[in-house]
Amino acid sequence: MVSIQRRLHNSKKALREFDNLVENTSNVLLIHYSSESFYDKADGRSARITSIAVRSFNTGQSESFSIHKTAEKEDLLSGIEAHYDKLEKIMLQDFFKFLKAHLKFKWIHWNMRDMGFGFQAINHRFDVLGGKPTSIPDENKFDLADKLKTIFGQDYIDHPRLEKIAKKNDISMKDFMNGVEEVAAFENKEYVKLHHSTLRKVNVMHSIAEKMIERSLKTETKWYKKYGLTPQGIFEAIRENWLFNLIIFLLGIFSAKIL
Repeated sequence: MVSIQRRLHNSKKALREFDNLVENTSNVLLIHYSSESFYDKADGRSARITSIAVRSFNTGQSESFSIHKTAEKEDLLSGIEAHYDKLEKIMLQDFFKFLKAHLKFKWIHWNMRDMGFGFQAINHRFDVLGGKPTSIPDENKFDLADKLKTIFGQDYIDHPRLEKIAKKNDISMKDFMNGVEEVAAFENKEYVKLHHSTLRKVNVMHSIAEKMIERSLKTETKWYKKYGLTPQGIFEAIRENWLFNLIIFLLGIFSAKIL
């Protein structure tokens, strides 16, 4: 079990990393993507990528890459299923062209860490389709989902965390679909809905990050679980919490006037 002191050290370190990341938002991007289900693949085939959304932290403008947009450009909207591989490859070619132009940028993502769901999965799909993927350096990736757990504790919000933390903070969920709904949308060939959900998720991540900057993100974390019920823990809680500090400051002024 990680000690309170160790957990606080890790929390402060992760918060410093986040603050350093957003010092220059002009070179920060947020990314999310959707795919068909990566479970129950009896044939061993990797999950097809259906859409990718990239949002500029600085401007809020989004670049998007999707099978249905590619199909429209290729005049294949009426035959998407028959040309999945071709359309996915063209879509990924466009994405990797964008990626190469932004390799030195910082990429904020949500749990995109492995072959099941992540940058590796996107790279693998492009490789399978005959493309040559370009990898973002690991030091330029920032897993917002993982950092929130480190900063606020494992129980900072219930699962599914992205959806629950958005609702906790009154962040718009328009067009947002959970994993089960996205799988159903793909199976029902509702590609536009999938794409809009992906765009919404990078918007949600952006809002979460902005609240982190403002130190206004609401979580379910109990202060005593984060700091511990010890004199040192209580002192750290008071020292780091602006509301406690403000109350103490006002009490000091009030006491001085009475005296």
